[in-house]
Amino acid sequence: MNDEWVQLAPHLPKTGRRGGRWTDHRTVINGILFRIRTGVPWRDLPERFGSWKTVYERHRRWSADGTWERILQAVQAEADSQGRIDWSMVSVDSTSCRAHQHAAGAPRRTPRIPKRRSTPRQHRPDEGIGRSRGGLTSKIHLAGEGGRRPLAMLITPGQWGDSPQLIPVLERIRVRRHGGGHPRTRPDHLGGDKAYSSRRNRRYLRRRQIKHTIPEPKDQRANRRRRGSRGGRPAGFDKEMYKRRNEVERTINRLKHFRAVATRYDKRAYVFHGTVTVASIRLWLRP
Repeated sequence: MNDEWVQLAPHLPKTGRRGGRWTDHRTVINGILFRIRTGVPWRDLPERFGSWKTVYERHRRWSADGTWERILQAVQAEADSQGRIDWSMVSVDSTSCRAHQHAAGAPRRTPRIPKRRSTPRQHRPDEGIGRSRGGLTSKIHLAGEGGRRPLAMLITPGQWGDSPQLIPVLERIRVRRHGGGHPRTRPDHLGGDKAYSSRRNRRYLRRRQIKHTIPEPKDQRANRRRRGSRGGRPAGFDKEMYKRRNEVERTINRLKHFRAVATRYDKRAYVFHGTVTVASIRLWLRP
């Protein structure tokens, strides 16, 4: 844990919203990690982490103003400078998370957001909760690198399809370079299952010159053949590269070791996004 704290400490904000200095970062962050790992209610945090209100309020505030996202980007940039990001194969996938009954019922009003970011990307009017025969669910759409760590994520209601979320997830990949210049946003190769096969997605990947391995469903293949030359050429498919798609599935499994990720307890979408982001930061800090 000491090694992880050495990596994390330089990226933490030094002052609060009103200019006061933070003095208990480590204790509070340990409390946040304990809650995310175990899934206990905030009120049941052990006393060694201090006031549960302080722990919760800092997590909520940093989720709202984008602090957790900036820390994740800083940790990713540090890893990239050390050559620890495997850009050779980035895969996309999604996973459904059962929403606890306490996650429902958020007031239908715009929450108070700190001024640092007045309209955070992760805030959703539908709060990212959907209804299906399985009950209340949320879905995490994820882009993971070859080292089984998340590069970018998106929270949607559980019934939303995977294919329309491919582009928004890839647009969120932004790894800063320590030497300056534009952030890296494009992997060497992209993998995905049949759910991501669509003309729109393939057109987008070709325009950005991203090589990809996405299998073509039978109905799409038959429709293309019926159109003859107008249907275009068959999509290239590298079976050996496709075998690496399990890396993103293993990334999701690692994320779901955190019980507050596997089951959503947070009412607000931006708070749940912060919860998943903290779990991702922890994965990046581990050797």
